[in-house]
Amino acid sequence: METAPYLTVAERIRDKFDSLTRAERQLANAMLENYPVSGLGSITAVAEASGVSTPTVARMAKKLGFGGFPDLQATLRTELEATISNPIAKHDHWAESAPDTHILNRFAGAVMENMRQTLRQIDPETFNAVTALLSDQNRAVHVVGGRITRSLADYFFTHMQVIRSGVTQVASNSNTWPHYVLNMEEDDVLVAFDIRRYERDILRLADMATAKGVTLVLFTDQWGSPAAKHAKHSFHSRIEVPSAWDSSVVILFIVEAMIAAVQTATWDETKDRMKTLEELFDQTRMFRKFV
Repeated sequence: METAPYLTVAERIRDKFDSLTRAERQLANAMLENYPVSGLGSITAVAEASGVSTPTVARMAKKLGFGGFPDLQATLRTELEATISNPIAKHDHWAESAPDTHILNRFAGAVMENMRQTLRQIDPETFNAVTALLSDQNRAVHVVGGRITRSLADYFFTHMQVIRSGVTQVASNSNTWPHYVLNMEEDDVLVAFDIRRYERDILRLADMATAKGVTLVLFTDQWGSPAAKHAKHSFHSRIEVPSAWDSSVVILFIVEAMIAAVQTATWDETKDRMKTLEELFDQTRMFRKFV
């Protein structure tokens, strides 16, 4: 089956990984380690850095659906430009080819296509494995987001805090992050959100946490945050829409599905926690009652 032309190189690698030879998998892992920069050298340099032969590089490029390694590199350069583009550049890119329809229709069309493409690549086994990690009461869960994605982290934390105990939201001020890492234990789980323009502090936190034996679960975009090299499990969501900003709709969809899955897996405890929380709400009169 041919690889769909809209996939990034990283998505093609993940899509075809099981069909690659041992040497090609070694090359694929090396390319994903510092993606996309690791694939931008000469074919000889890429081969030497990966510990494989140049014919292996050429063969894998064709297996991924490219005419050859130069075509693969051209795609990587385009992706690199996209990942570092600022909101003004993103707006101008969409404005150049925007169809003459209402923004509601254009935006909805882009979001639905993002959803289709993302769902096509999500591995149910990965989703189930993360559900099991987050349901494990012996593992503390830490949640962090960046400048934009911290709203997603806050949403995820608020629900997980109701579902189970042992959940911590890492503060947005990265100067305090070493204090949070200090309290992380081996086999804890760090849930991180990082999309383009990837944040250096998220990468540093991932590095420090995983060095202590913490399992990283990463929510990122189709290109993949640099923190992905530390992640045990990653969810790659499509984020491009006709806007100067990227869309979090698909990431939020996965987050809500994950919340529902963990809630189901821990329902006995969650139900008791919800009852207690409702009693506390009644005491504080937080919500208006009509009866």
